[in-house]
Amino acid sequence: MTENETGAMQRYGAARSAGDDSQQPGFVLLYAEGFAKLPTAWPITQHKSVIGRDPDAEIHLPVEAVSRRHAKLTWEKGRLSIRDLNSTNGVLVDGRQVQACVLEHNSEVRIGDAILKYVDHDCEKYGRHRVDGTIIDSASSPPPSGFLVGGYQIYAIARELEQISKTNLSVMLLGESGTGKEVVAREIHRMSERSGPFVGVNCAAIPKNLLESELFGYKRGAFSGADRDKLGIIRSAHEGTLLLDEIGDMPLDAQVKLLRVLQSKEVYPVGSTKPETVDLRVICATHRNLRQMQDDGEFRQDVFARLNEYQLPLPPLRDRKEDVYMLLQAFLKRHERPDLAVNFHFMTGLLQYDWPYNVRELEACVKRCVALCDKSLLEEEDLPAAIREAMEGYGMRVEGTETDEQSKGVAGAPPSEAQLRSLLQQHDGNVAAVGRELGKARMQIHRWLKRYDISPEDFRES
Repeated sequence: MTENETGAMQRYGAARSAGDDSQQPGFVLLYAEGFAKLPTAWPITQHKSVIGRDPDAEIHLPVEAVSRRHAKLTWEKGRLSIRDLNSTNGVLVDGRQVQACVLEHNSEVRIGDAILKYVDHDCEKYGRHRVDGTIIDSASSPPPSGFLVGGYQIYAIARELEQISKTNLSVMLLGESGTGKEVVAREIHRMSERSGPFVGVNCAAIPKNLLESELFGYKRGAFSGADRDKLGIIRSAHEGTLLLDEIGDMPLDAQVKLLRVLQSKEVYPVGSTKPETVDLRVICATHRNLRQMQDDGEFRQDVFARLNEYQLPLPPLRDRKEDVYMLLQAFLKRHERPDLAVNFHFMTGLLQYDWPYNVRELEACVKRCVALCDKSLLEEEDLPAAIREAMEGYGMRVEGTETDEQSKGVAGAPPSEAQLRSLLQQHDGNVAAVGRELGKARMQIHRWLKRYDISPEDFRES
């Protein structure tokens, strides 16, 4: 370059190298009988592709009930559309039969007796993990944690934990109830090799008038009934790890005292005039929007800054349904029924359901099945009522072509944020009920909620 030439400015988010597969879209297998003989993922190019049982199809799917040329994929204005090619059994998207439809990230697509999901990135990485947990990429080693069950997304989280566990960074775990925040916190503590105990406290479970004395302890005579010193939860975690679960429910006055712990590692028990030092690693967890709470004056910015040295979001189960089958097998083993098999209809119900209470709800479902099933095969009649209700209308046809309407912003136009909040309030946070009222699949409602950063949990009765 000569002195008169100006070079290109370096751009944030510049294109990655040609060998990077992080932007690769495609389909990920959620379940099919005989899954071990199938690919785990099918990357999609920008060219038109045919899905079918025909070996010459670009996406070859040798599965029962799949037509030779079943469906066609087309890129339109950067978005992927799927169109039924007059197949025998049709194309289902998010549980509804469609003639044509624009796919969105995490759209669930059923082709014959194969259930897939569309991802707009990382397809190759998903493809390294089979639905039963087998790692099929010899270059990938097992995750460092045996307690975290899942495929690519959980594998990536486990790798992050391996990196941060040996540091003293405060970690903020974000995720809905039941996504495994406490499991992850315990894993951070285990891998940290800190000599002290792991101590967890749910800030929402302690009455506000007792929270300060429970957290920070108290001195004898500090108040009526304080007939002896109490150590307090924070000091009981000395040289270990403290999990502050549901940190968004901590009152402001308790946050002030917590700030001193975070800044100087000192605790002032109630009734004491002298600080007591404490050495601990702090992890907090919440499903609430702490940034919005700061704007509303409900959470201190300085406390947030101290707690938010490393932020780790945990995905809801509805966004990682490729893990449902392996979680099912893990829970059957945990509850001493690894012999129980499942049929396709049972798995269809598990994959169609949104799991509003996430992995915790799936385990409860498995425990119920184990307790009530006196046979060797789990079938659709063994599904809980909530899942059978979610299956109502499954496979119903959506009339018309959605691709043109969506591209024009008609059929795909979302309700306003205020409308969604009003409907959630009306239906106590029941996303399925909101979907029925709007005539939309539950997955679409979840996408809109994510767009507006609305949590349905905020509208559910505790």
